[in-house]
Amino acid sequence: MKNILVWLLFPAALFAQNKTTYPTPFELGNGNQTATYQETINYYQKLDRDFETVQVITLGQDDNGLPFHVVLYSANKNFDLTTARKNKAILLINNGIHPGEPDGIDATMMLYRDLATGKITVPKNTVIANIAVYNVSGMLNRNSHSRTNQNGPESYGFRGNARNYDLNRDFVKCDTKNARSFAEIFHKIKPDVFIDNHVSNGADYQYILTYIATHHQKLSGRLGMYFKNEMMPSILDALKAKNIESTPYVNVHDDVPDNGFSQFMDYPRYSTGYASMFNVPGSMPETHMLKPYKDRVKVTYEYMLETLKYVDANYTTIKEQRLASRDNYLPGHKYTLLWDTDSSAVSLLPFMGYKGDYKTSLVTGEKRLYYDRTKPYKKVIKYYQQYSPKLEVTIPKAYIVPKCWLNIIELLKINNIQLQELQKDTEFDVESYTIDSYETTSYPYEGHYPHSNTQVKVSTEKVTFQKGDFMIDTQQPGVKYLMETLEPQGNDSFFNWNFFDSILQQKEYYSAYVFEDTAAKLLKDNPKLKAEFEAKKAADPKFATDANAQLDWVYYHSEYYEKSYKKYPVYRLMK
Repeated sequence: MKNILVWLLFPAALFAQNKTTYPTPFELGNGNQTATYQETINYYQKLDRDFETVQVITLGQDDNGLPFHVVLYSANKNFDLTTARKNKAILLINNGIHPGEPDGIDATMMLYRDLATGKITVPKNTVIANIAVYNVSGMLNRNSHSRTNQNGPESYGFRGNARNYDLNRDFVKCDTKNARSFAEIFHKIKPDVFIDNHVSNGADYQYILTYIATHHQKLSGRLGMYFKNEMMPSILDALKAKNIESTPYVNVHDDVPDNGFSQFMDYPRYSTGYASMFNVPGSMPETHMLKPYKDRVKVTYEYMLETLKYVDANYTTIKEQRLASRDNYLPGHKYTLLWDTDSSAVSLLPFMGYKGDYKTSLVTGEKRLYYDRTKPYKKVIKYYQQYSPKLEVTIPKAYIVPKCWLNIIELLKINNIQLQELQKDTEFDVESYTIDSYETTSYPYEGHYPHSNTQVKVSTEKVTFQKGDFMIDTQQPGVKYLMETLEPQGNDSFFNWNFFDSILQQKEYYSAYVFEDTAAKLLKDNPKLKAEFEAKKAADPKFATDANAQLDWVYYHSEYYEKSYKKYPVYRLMK
C-alpha cells in the first residue's frame, strides 16, 4: 500500500518522462525548482526506510532549535564509524550552508538514490556522510529575490540563519549552535575528505563549474602536494571526460579575469579552511550563478560522484598521506600563520571567458562593466597559486590556558582538543605575549569588530599557574587548530575575533594632581629612569612640551602600571 500511495502522489507524466525510481522533488519539477526543507528530510527518511544501506540520524541543532539530519551511506550496511575508519575512507558532504545556493541539496539526494538503487557503481571502500541541510532556519526562510544575481531556482532559502549569521564565517568563532554542532559532527565522523557545495558570485565566463580547493600549502608536505598534483587533477580530468570543463574559483569581483587571479586562500573561518586544520583535504564546488539551475545541479552531482570514485580507488593512499602529514607539526618546527601571494610564481591557466568591456549605464550614466556573451574566448591567463610565508611562529611543546577563560576552554573541547588539568599549583618557565598593536574594523562583521595586523612583544618569564588551569599538548591531531586560534597574530585567532578584548582596557589609572608628587619621587630615587626620561624629552620635541604624555611615561615605567594590561593570557611552554 505504501508504494502505491507514493506512485499516486507523483505526477504521472513527469514520472514517465524521468523513468527514474525514487525521483527527487527536483526531478519531478520543471528543472528550475528545488526541494523544500521538509521535502528533503522526507526523501532521505524514505530512503532510510526502504534501503538498508542508508541511515538517517539526528545530531546537533540549528539556532532555531531544529535538529540536523546526517545521512549515512554504507555499502555493507555497517554504520559503526569507528569500525569503518579502520579500513575505509569517510567522505563528508555539507549542503545548504547558504540555502540560496541549493544545487548540492538536490544533487546529493540524487546521488544517494543512485547509490542505494545500484544505478551507479557502489563504493566498496568509502562511507559517505551528508549533512542534508546545515542552515535549517535559512532554508525555511524561503523567498525568490534575495539572490539578485542568480539564475534560478524559482524559490530558495536565505543566506543568513535564524540569527542572521553567515555560517561560512563562523567555523572558528562558533557564535551559533550551527557551528558548534558542525564541530561535533565533524569530530564524530572524522572524515578523510570533505565537500561543501556552493554557488559562485562574481565575474561571467563559460564554465558551469568552478571550485575552491584547500590550498595545498596549508595541508603541507606530501599531503598538500598529493592533493594539488594528483587528487584534484584526477577528479577534474574525469569530469572533462564527461565534457564538464572547470576552472579554479574566479577570484575577481567587479573586474574581468583577463589579467589573471590568485587562488582563494580559505582561512579557518571557512568550511574547507576549518577542515584543513585537521588535515582533511576539502573542496567547494562553486557552480556559476548565471547558468541554468538544472545544469548546475548536474555538474554538482558529477563532481561529487567523481570525487567519490577517486576516494574509493585511492582510500589507502589518502589515509596514509593524512597520517604522515602530522610529522610536519612537531614542537620546534615553524608554522606559517599568515601568507602573501607570491607574485613571482606564475602559472599559466587555460581559461574560457567572455569579452568584458565598459559601456554607459542606463541607470547612473556612468561607465559600467558588462560581459558580451556573443564574444567567447579561449586564452591563457596568469594564475597565482603559490603563496609565501608572511609570518611564521615556532610550534611550542604545549600551551597553558588559565581556567578562568571558560569560553576558550569550551571551544577547545568542542573541537576535540585534549586538555590536561594541572593537579596542583605549578611554576613553569614560559613564553608570554604582550599585545603591542592591532587594528580594529569600524563596522560590524558577523557579530564582531575583528582585529587585524596584530603585533606582539615576546618575553620569557616564570609564571605560577593554579590547580585546575589547563595544559594543552600540541602533539595531537588538532595541533593546527591550536596554532591558528591561540596564536594572536593568526588571521582567525581567538584574539582577532575579540575573545580577549577585556585585556585591552586598563582597569586602574591615576589622578594627575596626586601622581605628580609620586612621579617626582620616582625620578629622584631612580637615576637610570631619570636619565631615560630626559633622553626621551631631548629626542622628542612634541613629548618635551606635553605634560600629560610625560606623566604617562613615568607611570608606564613604574611599579604602579597595570601589568595585566594587554597581557595575552595564553602561555607557551617551549620545553
